[in-house]
Formats: sequence, C-alpha cells, structure tokens
Amino acid sequence: MFCVTAELLVDLGARSYPIHIGVGMLGDPRRFTPFIGGSQVCIVTNETIAPLYLNAVKEALGGYAIDACVLPDGEAHKTLDTYARVIDHLVAHRHNRSTTLIALGGGVIGDITGFVAATYQRGVGLIQVPTTLLALVDSSVGGKTAVNHPQGKNLIGAFYHPRLVLADLDTLSSLPSREYLAGIAEVIKCGVIRDPQFFGWLEGNIDRLLRRDATALHHVVLTSCSIKAAVVAADEREEGVRAILNFGHTFGHAIETLTRYEYLHGEAVAIGMVMATDLSMRLGLLDRVDGRRIKSLISAFGLPVAPPGNIAAQAMRTAMGMDKKVIDGQLRLVLARGLGDAFVADQFDSSALGQTFAAHAALCDD
Repeated sequence: MFCVTAELLVDLGARSYPIHIGVGMLGDPRRFTPFIGGSQVCIVTNETIAPLYLNAVKEALGGYAIDACVLPDGEAHKTLDTYARVIDHLVAHRHNRSTTLIALGGGVIGDITGFVAATYQRGVGLIQVPTTLLALVDSSVGGKTAVNHPQGKNLIGAFYHPRLVLADLDTLSSLPSREYLAGIAEVIKCGVIRDPQFFGWLEGNIDRLLRRDATALHHVVLTSCSIKAAVVAADEREEGVRAILNFGHTFGHAIETLTRYEYLHGEAVAIGMVMATDLSMRLGLLDRVDGRRIKSLISAFGLPVAPPGNIAAQAMRTAMGMDKKVIDGQLRLVLARGLGDAFVADQFDSSALGQTFAAHAALCDD
C-alpha cells in the first residue's frame, strides 16, 4: 500500500517537475509510469542500496526492458571514471535516446546519474529516487548534476532537471545514524537561509528528529523541499538568489577536498556553516545570539562544528578559490545577516576571513 502525503512542484515552465513525498511508493508502478517515455529503463544504484531497494523498483517496472548499473558506494567514487562506467553500461545495453535513467540512492548516485542523463546522446529521461535524508531534502531537487575533480568538488557537471523526484520516507529507516545526521545539516541550512520559524521549530523538536519520528520527518522533508523548490524556481541556474543554498558549502567543499572526503558532505557543510556564521559575526552582520543559536543547533545533533586542526589556512584559501561562485578570481561567500536572511557577499574584509581561519581550531570553545 502506498500513500502520497504531499506533492510539490518545482515551477520552471516547460521544465517543471513534481516532488512526490510519501511512504511505500517504491514498489508501485503508478508512481513511475507517467514519467517514463520509452520502453527502456536503467536503474543506477550502488552496492549498499541495491540489496535494499533494487528489486522493489524492478518489480514495479516489470513491463519495461530493465537493467541495472550497480556502482561502488561513497564520495570517493564520484569521478569521471565512474561516469564513464555508467556510459559504457548504457552503450553495452544499447540504450537509445528514449531511455529513462532512475537514480536510486543518495546524493552521489543522484549527481552521477544526473550528469550521465544530461550528456548521454545529448540528454535522456531522468527520475530521482533519493534514499538518504540529504538527497531527499537537497541534492535530488534543483537539477544540479556533477562529478568531482581531484582539485575540487562538483567541478564537472551540468544543470539537468529530472522528470520526477520520488521521495519515499520509508527509505530513511535503513539509514545509518551518521548518514541521517549528515542530512540534518542541510535541513538546518534551510532554516538559516530562508525560514526563521522553521529554524525555531527545529530547536524545539531535536529529540523527535533524533528518534526519527515519522510526523516530524514528514514536516522536515516537506518544508525543506518547499524552500529549495521556491529558490530554484526563482533562479534556476544560480545567477542570483539560488547561491544562498550554498551557505556553508564553500568552506565545506574545501574541507571535503583537503581531507579526501574523510567527512560526509553534510558533516563538512555543518562545519562550513559554523565557519560562515563565525565570519558573519566578525563582520558585524550577525548578532551573537543568532550566531550561537546556529552553532548550538548543529552541535545538538552531534554534528561536527570545527574542521580538523591540521588544515592550514592557506590550504583552505586555495581550495576555496576553486569554488564555483568565484568570479574573475574574486571569492564570494554566502553569509548571514540574521536567521532567514542569507546573502552572497563579494566584498568583505579579508582580514576577518583570516581570523576565522586562525580561530577554527578553537571554534568548539567559543
């Protein structure tokens, strides 16, 4: 028995697509068939997710010519080599332009599959089926697809939207605690950048979320997806306001790159949000009450709030210089003037950034 409990629309005119949020949807063909144009389907997933959900999706699509490409798990495999492996699979199985790719997994699978869909035979159908909290609330929505380069995260990619995002909340029950909490970081980000009331709700529902209360999780996914869908609809290709979705990410991506993905994406973003908050306070933009609330909420979920002490400030500056928001060599950062009021700063006191770097080892003690 399936139940769609909410439907959202990412409103992009002819490229609009729905987000279906519910439970028990993976095994029901009615969730998929309206969004599959041809007879061929390739499910791209990984070695962790395949044993859990691949058969259910295959059974739901019994009337199609189905094959599956099962990849190794982890951010370390989000590379051009893995991208090429999926392309080789599609060629070997003679997929044509009417095929549909289904990304069944977390953010890494969604990003790789999306990039393949954007480029295979100049574009094929794509359905995102996120199975982690981070992917449900963030990476599956918005059309950003990419693989990593050794010098930086997500440097090779394209904007390419799915036909459907199918957010089955049942998949959250299988998430390891660390993966689940990494997704909470992106949820907190939504409150910081756009919705102070939601941020306050998160502060009051920490225990429910740590217990994975179903009603609380539904509210989190619905609210986070609504926030992201609205921002993406206002600025599809990140030419303006959409960049606020990267609060904490410039710092976080640098940490991921420099530690060779020792941290999960959400963990690195959590640290990045604390550093962006610290810088916002040093610049006099954000008062200390709100700054401490941001750090306290991140910490309350057991997420890291400081980067490893062995990352040098200059290494951080260099890695951040490869961020996609850099324009003409000018570093641009997403900062906060208050809860719900994030913005992109291209002019700021670089000495304050240096102070944030210098203080990073002591951030836990502020």
